[in-house]
Amino acid sequence: MSVGGSYDCITKTPLGDQKGVLTVIPGDGDSFTGNITGDLGSMDIRDGRISGNTLSWQMKMTMPMPMDLDCTATVEGDVITGKVKAGMFGTMDLTGTRRA
Repeated sequence: MSVGGSYDCITKTPLGDQKGVLTVIPGDGDSFTGNITGDLGSMDIRDGRISGNTLSWQMKMTMPMPMDLDCTATVEGDVITGKVKAGMFGTMDLTGTRRA
């Protein structure tokens, strides 16, 4: 099954649970593009890579403060689980399910 699609996600942050929709658009080879959109706005995926059912990518957060995020996630069926590394705030859990 393709890792592409849209996922309703929750990231456990120091500011509480942040809901968002992660969109994964597979590209050529092992690359992908997309974004995550939520209450704090939208962030584009940069340097998206696919290895089997594992995704890795970066995002540049601007709200509530500028920060580079390093992300990894695994897709199993319609479930995505992963980690978001947010500088001095450490690593946060990301979970979600594919939208129908």
